[in-house]
Amino acid sequence: MVTSVVRVLRAAVVPLALIGLTSLAGVVLGRVYAGDLLTRLVIGAAVGSVLVSVAARRLPSWLVAPVSVAAMAGWTLLSLRLAATHAEIPGGLVEISTDAARNGIPRLLTAMIPVEPTPDTVLVPVVAAWLAGLAGAEVALRAGRVLLGYLPAAGLYAAALYVIGPNAAPAVGATLVFVTVAAVGLAAPARTAPAGGDPAADLAPGVRAAVRLRLAASAALGVALVVGLVALLGPVVADQVDGRPVDPRRYVEPPQVQTLDENPLIRISGWALHPEQKLLEVRTERSDAQAGDAAPSTGPATEDGSAADDTGAGARIRLAVLSDYDGVTWRVGATYRNAGRILPAVTPPRDSTVRTVRQQVTVAELSGRLLPAVATPREVSGARVAYDQASGTLIRPEGLTPGLRYAVTSAEEHPDSNLLATANVPAGEEVARVLRVADGVPDPMRRLAAQLAEENGAPYARALAIEQFLAEHYRVVADAPSGHAYPNLGFFLYGPRNGGGQEGTSEQFAAAFAVLGRLSGLPTRVVVGFRPRGQGPVLAGDAFAWPEVLFDGLGWVSFDPLPRPNEEPRPVEEDFRPTPEDPPPSEAPAPTAEPSASPEPVAAPAGPPGRGGVSTPVLVAGGSGGLLLLVGALLLTLLAMRRSLTRARLGRGDPDQRVAGAWREVTDALRLAGRPVGDDLAATEVAGHARQALAEARARRAGGDNDSAGGAAAGTDVGGVDELAELLNRVGFAPDATTPDQASRAAEAATAYVATLRSARPWWRRLLWSVHPAPLRRPHRSQR
Repeated sequence: MVTSVVRVLRAAVVPLALIGLTSLAGVVLGRVYAGDLLTRLVIGAAVGSVLVSVAARRLPSWLVAPVSVAAMAGWTLLSLRLAATHAEIPGGLVEISTDAARNGIPRLLTAMIPVEPTPDTVLVPVVAAWLAGLAGAEVALRAGRVLLGYLPAAGLYAAALYVIGPNAAPAVGATLVFVTVAAVGLAAPARTAPAGGDPAADLAPGVRAAVRLRLAASAALGVALVVGLVALLGPVVADQVDGRPVDPRRYVEPPQVQTLDENPLIRISGWALHPEQKLLEVRTERSDAQAGDAAPSTGPATEDGSAADDTGAGARIRLAVLSDYDGVTWRVGATYRNAGRILPAVTPPRDSTVRTVRQQVTVAELSGRLLPAVATPREVSGARVAYDQASGTLIRPEGLTPGLRYAVTSAEEHPDSNLLATANVPAGEEVARVLRVADGVPDPMRRLAAQLAEENGAPYARALAIEQFLAEHYRVVADAPSGHAYPNLGFFLYGPRNGGGQEGTSEQFAAAFAVLGRLSGLPTRVVVGFRPRGQGPVLAGDAFAWPEVLFDGLGWVSFDPLPRPNEEPRPVEEDFRPTPEDPPPSEAPAPTAEPSASPEPVAAPAGPPGRGGVSTPVLVAGGSGGLLLLVGALLLTLLAMRRSLTRARLGRGDPDQRVAGAWREVTDALRLAGRPVGDDLAATEVAGHARQALAEARARRAGGDNDSAGGAAAGTDVGGVDELAELLNRVGFAPDATTPDQASRAAEAATAYVATLRSARPWWRRLLWSVHPAPLRRPHRSQR
């Protein structure tokens, strides 16, 4: 009885060792996961795989693998369902499993630490643990090669350490346990020795001695090899103990935003033109402040009412944070990592008031991947998200869809306004990104920033001065064109009021504040979001941009450079006109005596004949010169009007209008060449007519005056007229489908054709071509 019990215990040592070694990989990997769900699932996979092999040890070896894989499928599906329930991920088991199988590895390597156990982040560890247990059990138990059977578990353990990288403390304790368990398994193998004790006892004495000598030599050679490897690799391994492990996440591209989301600042002007467009539906709840009695007023940071409104009205919803500016475009530049429901906790700034804001958001017509939320989000449910911890913004890698509903819990922070006046701003490499000023800053902007900084020494005073300057001198208009490059900002700051300058949307106000702030030494960034008017719909008219400044110990503080309602902006020149040099000394006018009475007019004596009046040649010359000046002015006016008409046709309006304008340039050129086309012809027929007209003009030119211009024209390719006709048909039958690049190609094709046709005309007709008034007075309709 005792012998049988001992035999069973000895037989159970190796399976238990395999289970322990495989489970330790899950224990190590679970240190970067939130909770212990992954560890429990991996342990279950280790136990299941080894027990299936033990139970099926009497079956043929070729039948064990299919049985074990079937059991693995069942455990994997159960694990995915448990993970989906834990993470509150909706959907059927088939949908969840398909998504996890397709995205398991990239999402595991791009997930934010701590990783939430979701179906796609537990699938790979569970399957790998089961396969390692299956392979190890078959090799160690069926083939009797215990040490070789440890290799799958050891490889799984090494892979777990590699995936963790520098994101957890060294697994010294787990590694010692791994070595101990392996040693116990080797010390008590599952198979007993033959009954005779010494397998070489029945051999002849000479053979027995040779066998023992060979075994001793093999053992000595093995020991020498191990000692040599330890001597060679020991120092190398010891040098790596204090080294930082490689993070495999750097080799995997994290989720990216779309081009539309990389610079959402340009969407402000489009939203301003359609203010009634419904983008979101938001329901907001707020808890009491977690520090302090009430949210303090921080001046510009809370002028929208967010600190006093408990109904959600005025709570700024953040869409994107733009920190990178190259003089042309503000960009997000964030690194998003796949995240679960619980986002990494962020320590709030000292002496700040924090309120918990809970929102239920339903997406209506908002597009892109950026996920709106009140800063700073702490928990998200109902949508799979990726998170950038530096900016506190979210994206949905699959993109936003109408009807998407999610819940987000955020920590709304309000710094202590009493500390702002004396707060400093950080400097150095850590904030170089938000202090960088790209080359090409206009000199007037540098002078303006220097003047505002010179009059206000403290950082907060400088920020207030920039905010007040923009709010007092500029006007908000909804139809201002988009643009925040240096030339756009220069026109916004100094352009003439009657020409569209000194007015813009919140895009120009926020961008101008951020650039002036950086020129003044303030770390700034631009935020795009929404300011809801209350519970319910968030409209396109609620979208706006605002700047933020980073203060030491207080974090990012928002400012509002928009003008106050019902306040008329003051001209910029009143405060910032360049000071004139010293004026010249004044000269007193000489006193004049006023006559006591007006003298009576006296008739002038008659002069000699021929001396009075202007001579006839002078009159003729003056009249001719005046007439020439008048004709020249008329020709210059016609030339300017014609060029202005061409620029308007080819460069203004949407792509459809630009394509139609390019087509009008071609039909006008045919009329000027004496080959007008009727409005009843199709675009392709007009294109053929245009090719024929050019060929005839070239033939006449070749038969007459073969100057250099005609020779150049003869070699010009005008095949773009056919492409222009195709684009015009697309405009007619598929409106709003033309791209800006296609409109640019249409303009180039029209310009090339007109220039070629003009060069084929006689020299005197080429002179009159650019001043002919026919295109100015004749109405045109684009061919369809």
